[in-house]
Amino acid sequence: MRAALDAAVQAAAAGEVPVGAAVVLDGRILAVAANAPRTRHDPTAHAEMLAIRAAAEAIGGDRLSDCDLWVTLEPCAMCAGAIAHARIARLYYGASDPKGGAVEHGPRLFAQPTIHHRPEIYPGIGEGEAAALLREFFAARR
Repeated sequence: MRAALDAAVQAAAAGEVPVGAAVVLDGRILAVAANAPRTRHDPTAHAEMLAIRAAAEAIGGDRLSDCDLWVTLEPCAMCAGAIAHARIARLYYGASDPKGGAVEHGPRLFAQPTIHHRPEIYPGIGEGEAAALLREFFAARR
């Protein structure tokens, strides 16, 4: 989670919502990414999407079935869909997202009977630090 939190700090420094993600395989970090939709002019450039793309490129395949995804914020519906399609084994995330999350909030994507794959889910990892980054970021913009 440390790598994801460090990426979230980098995102905030770039004016992006502070979310970071890391894909790990057998204890080795394959990819780390920070949120970058504004920087890249790409609404799909969420930290999870960028990390999943980079990890898939690193292993040379589209299935990350032995990988873990560490992310600082509960994934949205788009990212949860990508997690399912990539067959991520385990999802660890920090802060919950009652407004935009899709794991324990909103559509609860992995609870749907039509979902292709359900990762093991471990919420609340690094939650305090992840939530503080988000609070500070949005407080500075209000």
